[in-house]
Amino acid sequence: MLQVKDISFGYGKDIVVKDISFSVKAGEHLSIIGESGSGKSTLLKVLYGEYDLNKGSIFWKDTQILGPAFNLVVGYDFMKYVAQEFDLMPYTTVAENIGEFLSNFYPEEKQERVNELLKVVELTHLAKTKVKLLSGGQKQRVALARAIAKQPEIILLDEPFSHIDNFKKQSLRRNLFKYLKEKNIACIVATHDKNDVLSFADKMIVLDHNKIIASDTPKSLYNNPQTPLIASFFGEFNIIKDYGYVYAHQIKIVDQSDLKATIKRSYYNGNHYLIEADLDGEVVLFEHQSELTNDTEVYLKVTK
Repeated sequence: MLQVKDISFGYGKDIVVKDISFSVKAGEHLSIIGESGSGKSTLLKVLYGEYDLNKGSIFWKDTQILGPAFNLVVGYDFMKYVAQEFDLMPYTTVAENIGEFLSNFYPEEKQERVNELLKVVELTHLAKTKVKLLSGGQKQRVALARAIAKQPEIILLDEPFSHIDNFKKQSLRRNLFKYLKEKNIACIVATHDKNDVLSFADKMIVLDHNKIIASDTPKSLYNNPQTPLIASFFGEFNIIKDYGYVYAHQIKIVDQSDLKATIKRSYYNGNHYLIEADLDGEVVLFEHQSELTNDTEVYLKVTK
């Protein structure tokens, strides 16, 4: 288990993470969300031991995670960290990068392991391609495979799919998180994408102004957002008197109600339109199956 107890860290007088505490069990998936500058990336680096804490402590099981003041080499064998900048060997192949830290004493087992990981990140067809020839998204997938090659006990992922095309992202996300669960590898993911969280995370923490403002399951936070930041992470939302936070899909047009709105604009979103309307002088957003005529009046019902 990872135990993070009351940690703070800053650059000089600028505190980046403050009074942070949480725990992660073996095989558990924790997602960290927050706006840019909230401290997500710095927190991952602190957990990895790249920086010395101002206060607090971090333990993985019985091992204390310490920074460069205590370790000549940053990091621990049981923990891997994949940053947004990839530390790969550009002039060797994809397969060689993935197998870089695997033992050469058992070449058949090494090759089998590399082949397994190539399938996980969907790069089998590029196994013999030099990394320098890859796209940013392909390099990100190589970095992910290399990080899990030696089956760490815990892995830290900073925006792990940010460079990957949408048509590859969905299957890769499923493959990777399924693999980590099967191997009982704990996972901490810093992300801005709700699709990294909703179907996969066991727990979720929200950082705001360098502190944790919420910690719960994704389902609970989705159903009961307590701040605009949390609600906005999950989708378009409104704040409606007597109803609180209401997502766009939780509003329907009805024949009669106390909520009378005027249509202002329709945005095509594939399987629905996002409708912008005026409700008592405030903008309200809701989903509808068809485009609506501007300046028409409709009655709305909150369905949550």
